[in-house]
Amino acid sequence: MPAIPAATVANLRDLGTLPLGAGRSVREGLVFRSGQLDRLDPADSVVGGLGIRTVVDFRTAAERADRPDRLPPGGRVVVADVLADFLATSGLPPAARLKTLLADPALAEEHLGGGRAQAAFTRTYRAFVNTESARASYGAFLTELGDPAAGPLLFHCTAGKDRTGWAATIVLSLLGADERTVMAEYLAVNPGVREAFAPLIEGFTAQGGDPELALALIGVVPAYLEAALDEVAVRHGSMEKYVREGLGVPDEVVGLVRERLTVHAA
Repeated sequence: MPAIPAATVANLRDLGTLPLGAGRSVREGLVFRSGQLDRLDPADSVVGGLGIRTVVDFRTAAERADRPDRLPPGGRVVVADVLADFLATSGLPPAARLKTLLADPALAEEHLGGGRAQAAFTRTYRAFVNTESARASYGAFLTELGDPAAGPLLFHCTAGKDRTGWAATIVLSLLGADERTVMAEYLAVNPGVREAFAPLIEGFTAQGGDPELALALIGVVPAYLEAALDEVAVRHGSMEKYVREGLGVPDEVVGLVRERLTVHAA
């Protein structure tokens, strides 16, 4: 899943061409993932050429206010605040305050050192499955994907790795991708995310910050995704039931998503 070389959007990727087994693959040009769009230049021909018509923004209200999206020409935004309920009970998770933490090694160590970063991300990933705001957000995302009128769709959070990574996992799982493909797609964002945050990582370590802690904050690891998948298994038994019962997405919409996004070998 090579990144699309856009100059003004970080970590931009097309889920298209990923294998689904039995000679099937994800249709190209219909569903994209990325980091936030606050630096998008409407004149960026790479992004403009994708024809994106719908943007699903998984960020919190504070994130959106701090760095508002700049939409592609002709685009519309669907706000889907995954973490709204988590914030109300647990405060802002590391996924939503990367820049603050990386700017202050002492603060990062105090709150997330000694393995606490990994534990915090694990709790957040479980919240992607078990909180009402997350269920509503991912349900709205799938509903948009099933609507041909939505056109090519891009979904994103801040760095485009956690909330966005779980959304990609839901889609690929519904389309029939095997576990290896799902995990490989999830982990494929690491080089792009590390490149996008390289100046912050360098500044963090230059101030004495622990490089391993920086990478725990910036990157993704299998254990994070496995926590969300385990939450699905415990609460619903399968991805199909999670989507139907947890997200409230009817089978007809799931069928439309599969029809739109699946290419069958000739």
